[in-house]
Amino acid sequence: MSTVALNKYPFKKQLLQQVTIPTALAVLIMTLGCGGGAGLSRKTPHRPLTKSLPPVRYTVQVGAFARIDNAVQLTEKLQNQGLDAYHFRNRSGLYQVRFGNYQTIGTARIKAENLISAGIIDEYYLIGPNDDAMAAQGITDKEILRTEIVKTANQFIGVRYRWGGQSSDTGFDCSGLTMVVYRLNGLELPRSSRQQWQAGKPVNPNQMSQGDLVFFATGGGGRVSHVGIYIGNNKFLHAPSSGRKIRISSMSNKYYKSRYLGARTYL
Repeated sequence: MSTVALNKYPFKKQLLQQVTIPTALAVLIMTLGCGGGAGLSRKTPHRPLTKSLPPVRYTVQVGAFARIDNAVQLTEKLQNQGLDAYHFRNRSGLYQVRFGNYQTIGTARIKAENLISAGIIDEYYLIGPNDDAMAAQGITDKEILRTEIVKTANQFIGVRYRWGGQSSDTGFDCSGLTMVVYRLNGLELPRSSRQQWQAGKPVNPNQMSQGDLVFFATGGGGRVSHVGIYIGNNKFLHAPSSGRKIRISSMSNKYYKSRYLGARTYL
């Protein structure tokens, strides 16, 4: 028997209810995770805080690794199956992998069970819209969501982040960070930096708020090739390049200032 648990967001306290699903595989014990079950309760109506980004509904979470390389390998394995997979570090320091944005818990479960049958994953957790994403829980205070976006981003500082199965010339290393931070907070931000630029609403430099994204033409030619998360006080958090540590930089830095293109907001 393997247990599919519906728990709270990994960065917050755990536990709602469990659903038991028979499989021929042994249980892989995971310290953190979330999942689903029939009869899922909804504490609040679904009221996303943004009109520009669709909300994250049900996702599948797998793995709990001490080494990021293991999370990258699993991410690549899932991406090779045509899945929109990504990995992240939770507050305990473990690396976990998520994929998909399914409209129903049943659809998410069927996909995960098919992957188990194919021997691609061993166990999974289903994460519902009322369990890990403030934007999908009906919270109407955008400033709280902005604060949560920055808190989530701060969990990645110092990580040598790299993204499996993606080309760095599309700016995905840096945009992978911004995508994951937004998705962990319930907003389906697109994958590449150029798509993120197009999806947002322009904001003046003197009107930027924490959680907005800032874009740069680091490859020259005035074309978007880098993105970071504005955290306030003229600073932004970003992944400089593949394999380098995620860090905080100043908007006044000569290199970034000369390549700055503009900011976008999604809230």
